[in-house]
Amino acid sequence: MPSLIDLIQEGRKVEQHGPWPRAVVDASAWRFAAGELAQGNWSLLGLWGEPATVHMAILDARTADVAVVSLDCPDRAFPSVGRQHPPALRLERTVNDLFGLAAEGLPDTRLWLDHVRWGVRFPLGDRIDALPKATPYRFLPAEGDGLHQIAVGPVHAGIIEPGHFRFTASGETVVRLEQRLGYVHKGIEGLMTGAGYERAVQLAGRVSGDSTVAYSYAFSRAVEAALQLTVPDRAVWLRALLAELERLANHLGDIGAVCNDASFTLMHAHCSVLRESVLRASNSAFGHRLLRDIIVPGGVSRDIDEQGPETIQATLDNIRLRFPDLIELYDNTASLQDRTVDTGMLKPAMAQQYAAGGYVGRAAGRSFDARRTLAYAPYDSLRFEVPVLNEGDVNARVWIRIREVEQSLSLIDQILERLPDGPLGTHAGHIREAREGMAIVEGFRGDVLVWLRLRDGRIERCHLRDPSWFQWPLLEAVIENNIVADFPLCNKSFNCSYSGQDL
Repeated sequence: MPSLIDLIQEGRKVEQHGPWPRAVVDASAWRFAAGELAQGNWSLLGLWGEPATVHMAILDARTADVAVVSLDCPDRAFPSVGRQHPPALRLERTVNDLFGLAAEGLPDTRLWLDHVRWGVRFPLGDRIDALPKATPYRFLPAEGDGLHQIAVGPVHAGIIEPGHFRFTASGETVVRLEQRLGYVHKGIEGLMTGAGYERAVQLAGRVSGDSTVAYSYAFSRAVEAALQLTVPDRAVWLRALLAELERLANHLGDIGAVCNDASFTLMHAHCSVLRESVLRASNSAFGHRLLRDIIVPGGVSRDIDEQGPETIQATLDNIRLRFPDLIELYDNTASLQDRTVDTGMLKPAMAQQYAAGGYVGRAAGRSFDARRTLAYAPYDSLRFEVPVLNEGDVNARVWIRIREVEQSLSLIDQILERLPDGPLGTHAGHIREAREGMAIVEGFRGDVLVWLRLRDGRIERCHLRDPSWFQWPLLEAVIENNIVADFPLCNKSFNCSYSGQDL
């Protein structure tokens, strides 16, 4: 059986692409890769387009090899991966929406990001078509006696981003859920084109506000891979500190929010206080509650405040004091456990098929964590565990977050203790010829991927892939055979990003 690296070597290797290889392959090799994905031998990390080319990032989990395969599409068409491997379906629909490249054999050809409100078709392609006539979105049918539909969104009762959920139910039992997203499409990839590094990293940090560190981290590492930049040690360690503070704040908030959707508001209140303490410590130490615009290509834009380590350490001590009692309260409240245990169960096979990252995947047996599997500095020299459970229910997703809170507390301790002195950055120069780079960074939701091409100090093409692309479809699966009232609970336990998916 040819390996992923064998496939790359048979293609036309692209020079100046780092740190992993990229090769242009023919249609038969592209189909072979789709088959390996469908058989579970490889995992799909991303699929994106250009005006006349389609790219696919792939992981061979057996060897931890990563590579990008590309296929030229002179006729604006390519063999569908989604026909064999469902995780590619929405990605291929998006490639068609943005670039006008059609996936031949794709079983679902409906528009995805395009809501027929842009004024044109294929805005990033080499052919911009006139706007088609608007027609209602065709939700998939469900047949059976006594079925009824429930439409929720895109505007919701809470202060959250817009998304439409179409339930088909038999009484209170959900038979099918179908999502309609794309309402917060911002045109990030179009805005990236032609931008300088400073502007582009700001755009990356605004893809999904709760993951601003993860996105600026991944974007900066992709630029550095393309330019072969070495980041100073102090900046490397500060970046990890920022990433763990972001992870800690989000996990604390999510644990409380899941409990709130099960009507256990006491946990929500206490977890919100702990989350707020992390945000305030971040603001005190780095000047921004969400740590925005600090990670930049070449390093970091500012150092930690002189009193920052002491402030952060005091915050960690307070969390260590209060968090165990909250976990005991969660675990010993029977009415809460009745809502979370065996609810919204994700089968391990589906988590593997969709290469689900973060707490969604790790709660269903998939142990992938970019910090360890694709070990990057300084995590390759830090001590931490990757918690994994197999139950795949709401309760398991809560417990993965609990264990990751504990791991982040330990990681922040280690980082503060070992934080080296030195400069904060290296200048990212303007190299005239094209350079390409890719990075995968572990955000709080899972792995964030950024691929880009630079030319003369500007972004020629950039693609950013949120972990939610592979998690949203799984939410549709886990709600089936649950009651409608459990959807908010399942939804919050996933906490997928609308904005990150909508680009």
